Formats: sequence, structure tokens, C-alpha cells
Amino acid sequence: MESGLLMMSAGERERVAVVREMADRRLSRKAGAERLGISVRQAKRVLRNWRDAGDAGLVSRQRGRVSPRRLKDEALVRILGLLEGAYRGFGPTLAAEKLGERDAIKVSRETIRRLQIEHGLWRPRQRRGGKAHPLRERRARFGELIQIDGSPHDWFEGRGPRCSLIVFIDDATGRLTDLRFAPTETTRVYLEALRAHVLAHGRPFALYSDRHGIFRVNAKDAAGGDGRTEFGRVAERLGIELICATTPQAKGRVERANQTLQDRLVKEMRLEGISSMEEAQAFAPRFMDMWNARFAVQPRDAAPAHRPWAQDVNALDDVLARREDRVLSKTLTFRCGGTLYCVKTTGPGTALRGARVSLLHYLDGTMQVRYKDRTLAFTAFHATPTPVKIEDEKTLNARVDAIIAQIAVSHPKTRPPVPRGCG
Repeated sequence: MESGLLMMSAGERERVAVVREMADRRLSRKAGAERLGISVRQAKRVLRNWRDAGDAGLVSRQRGRVSPRRLKDEALVRILGLLEGAYRGFGPTLAAEKLGERDAIKVSRETIRRLQIEHGLWRPRQRRGGKAHPLRERRARFGELIQIDGSPHDWFEGRGPRCSLIVFIDDATGRLTDLRFAPTETTRVYLEALRAHVLAHGRPFALYSDRHGIFRVNAKDAAGGDGRTEFGRVAERLGIELICATTPQAKGRVERANQTLQDRLVKEMRLEGISSMEEAQAFAPRFMDMWNARFAVQPRDAAPAHRPWAQDVNALDDVLARREDRVLSKTLTFRCGGTLYCVKTTGPGTALRGARVSLLHYLDGTMQVRYKDRTLAFTAFHATPTPVKIEDEKTLNARVDAIIAQIAVSHPKTRPPVPRGCG
């Protein structure tokens, strides 16, 4: 008896003590059942098993048996080979999904987690203690609030250039509405993403961004201008409110999406062999479908908040175009971007001398000259050197990478110096 007790679990030893009390009638069947957390009928059956086989009758009969769900040796070898090869660096959840989708191996993520930890293929992330930020409740309808952000990252894991990913995600559903790869974050890239969003879904009520200079004039002593950026003017023309967050935590939906994208999207592009922005952009719609099927939720209110764009695509391109005003000289010329342009007319054009015209710079790089309701023909005939472009913290890496690539092409035998360690 005592040797049997040593092989029992703590729960089984406690059960033996309660059953002995019931057998000695020091404890009623009802009280014993309550202490064991079972029914009275089950307590009687447990007592009968103990009287028939002693303490061994209370030991689980499954102990020592091989689970029928245990992985076979050949399946285990195959899974470990994939985890060390194609799925190296994958987290347990993503690895389990890909094993089911691509290799028809149905296995739980906890099994994958155990195997990865045992073989040193994955380490649980240490959660850092810090200030807790209260979660804001999602908006009620799809299209009430679209969070936007850019994520500079080595998206191709060295197979291609570093670049930024522009992310549009709905606050109410967690649904991705646009992904756009670009060398750096620029107003033009954000406007291209906004154009795609409006054409696909309509105009949202509001856009939620950080306080980058693309969205907000940050100069405290700005003497001129209307206090808005070009992106802000476009949002106003579309009737979309532009809201700038005060902290990264305030726009947590898109920040958390960026972290997940830097894991899942990077791994998906590795499996697809994608190594350029063009290939990644072609893959983006398919990945968004996968993301939305996996992570998007239903809004509390099914009524859509987007307002449809009722005009044609050309009208939308006009709204998105950057605008400048110029005054024509007596010879009907004007300057823009270091180039001198001349308006072409069929007559003398005296009515256009000193006229104020609007320049519309479209996303495709073309330009139109508008005077009232007319589009004027023009030609360029003289260009002057342009000043060196100013870079900020979000465009500096792309600029340096471009310089390194240019040096590598012009001087293939020259390698960039390897920085020495501090130790």
C-alpha cells in the first residue's frame, strides 16, 4: 500500500485519504463527494473500486499508455525538418498554420511550441514590465476611423533593399484596406494609398496618424502658409477629418499591426521568394485577404460609414493633385521646380499676361496648368539646377542605402568598411 502511495500523484493521494474516511464511515458519501468534487453516485463507484483493488484501484488506468494522438516518428522527423528549414524563425502559431495550409500536417500550436523550445528553434518573448495603457473601445462602424502609418523595416531580409510599408487599417474591424511598399514615407505614397482606399471603399469619416510632417505642420514659428500640409489639404477637399495622435500608444491598432506584419508578412514573402518592392506590391492584395480572414472582426454596427465617391476617377485625381499658384509674365512664362515653362496660345495671348494660373501636380508625375475653367497647353524650354534634397529621420536610411548601391555599381571591387566593435 505505502509503496503504491509513493507512485501516486498528489491528487490521487488526497483521494485515497477521503475514500478511507468514507470506508470507515467517518465521512458520509455526500460530504466525501463534495470534497472530491464529484457526484454522490461517482463517489460510490470510487469507493467500490478501492474495496476491490485497494489504492491501485484509484490510479488512472491511462497512466503509462501511449496517447493515440501522439505524433508518429516519421511525422515528427518531417515536422522538425520543416521547422529547421522552410519555417525557421516562425512563431508557433504561424508555423502551425503553414504546416496545415502548405504541408497538410494538422498539429496544434502548443505541440509546435514544445518542439521548438526543446530543439532551441524558438524562445518565448520576455514580456517587459511597464506602464499599462488602457485599451480604447473600437469604433462601431467600418469606415468611421482609419488608422494610417508607415513601417520602415528590412522587409526582404537582405534579399532586396530596405523600404517602408504604408499601412491603412480600419479601427472598428481590424481590417487592412491598403498596403503599399515604397522606398520611404512620402506624401505621394500616402496619397496613392488614400486613392486606392477611396476607390475600393469610399471616403472614411476620419484618418488617424502620427505627427509626422506629412500630416502636420510642426514648425512652431511658421510665418506663412495656411497651417496645413499637402496631405491635410487633400483630406479637407475629400471631406475627411485628419486626426494626429499624441503618442504611439494612442494609435495602438496600427502599431500592433506593424509588429505582426513585420513577423507574418516577412515570413510569407520568404516562402513566396519575393525580393523586390514590385513583387511585394503584387502580393499585397492576396496577403490582405489572408490577414482579413484571420484577424478581422465584425463591427458592432453593420451599417457602413464610408461615403461613396460619386464622381469618376479623373475627378478624384484632380482632388489628390498638389496645387500651386503662379502669375504669368508678359511673355506668358512661369517657373516651377527649377524649370521655366511657357504657355502656348493660338493668338497673341494678351488676356493671359499677368493672369493667375493654378498648377496641378498629379500622382503620376504629370502637370496641368489651369486658368479658370480652361486647361492651358505649355512647354518647358529651360531648366536650372535644383538644390540638394533635405532628408529626415524616416528617409535618411533609404538615401544612404541608395548611395551604397550606387557605389557598388560604379566600383564593384569596393566594399563598404566594416565597423569595429567597441570591445
